[in-house]
Amino acid sequence: MTDTRTGPAAALEAISAVMPVRRACYALAGGRVGKLDVDPVKGFAAVGGGNLAPPVANAQVARMIAEIDRTNRLFIAAGHPIAVFLDTHEPGKPEHPYPPHCEAGTGEENLVDELAWLDGAPGVTLMRKDCINGVVGTTDLATGRNRLFEWIAANGIEILVVDGICTDICVLQAVQALLSARNHGMTGPLRDIVVHEPGCATYDLPLGTAQALGLPDGAAHPQMVAHHIGLYLMQASGAIIADELLFPTP
Repeated sequence: MTDTRTGPAAALEAISAVMPVRRACYALAGGRVGKLDVDPVKGFAAVGGGNLAPPVANAQVARMIAEIDRTNRLFIAAGHPIAVFLDTHEPGKPEHPYPPHCEAGTGEENLVDELAWLDGAPGVTLMRKDCINGVVGTTDLATGRNRLFEWIAANGIEILVVDGICTDICVLQAVQALLSARNHGMTGPLRDIVVHEPGCATYDLPLGTAQALGLPDGAAHPQMVAHHIGLYLMQASGAIIADELLFPTP
C-alpha cells in the first residue's frame, strides 16, 4: 500500500529518518551541575500572553512549563544553581523579523504564573536579555563582561542542563554559543551541555495558517518539525539531548 500521508507528521517522519536525534538518559553525576532556563516568560509561553505567545492552549508548551517546574524543584532541593533568561526589550526598539514582544513594563517579560515562584527562590539567578541569543544578551557592551560566563565560573559548573523556549530559536542560539565559547576556553570548567527535551518547546504556525494571515511561506513554522530540527542542530553542534535526567540518590 502506498503511504499517502502528508503534512507536518509525514514531514517529521521523513526528516527524522535522515536526521535522527539520539536521546539519552543523563545521570547528573561526576561534576558540579547547573541549569539554564531560556525565556519561560508570559510573552512566549502564556496563552494569549502577547504577539509571540500561543493563542490557545498548546500541549508542548504546557509540558515544557510543567517540566521546568518539576526539575527546578529537584535542582533547588539538591543545591544546584539555576539561571533563568528573561527576554526583555526596550519599548519601541524592534527585534527584526519579529513583531513587538516582551517589552519592559508590559508584563510579557515576566515569568509565567506557574514559575513565578522562581523569583527570589534560593539558588536562582534571573538574567534579563534583550536579544535572541542569551549569551550575546548577557554581555555588557561597555566592559565586555558576560554575566552568564561569570555565573558559570562562580558556581564551578561542569554540567549545564538547558531547557526553555523556543527550541529552534533562543534555546538553539544559546546552546550553540555556549558550545563555541566552551571550545574557545571562555566558560571555565564547563564540560557537558545537556538539553532536556521535555523541558523545551517552540511555537506552532502551520503553512496554511501563515498563508491565511497574509504572511510569506517562509514564515511557516510547524511545531514538531521545528522542535526536531532545533534538537538535531544542537546535537550536531555537540550538545547532549536527554529525554530523562537521573538525580543521584542521597
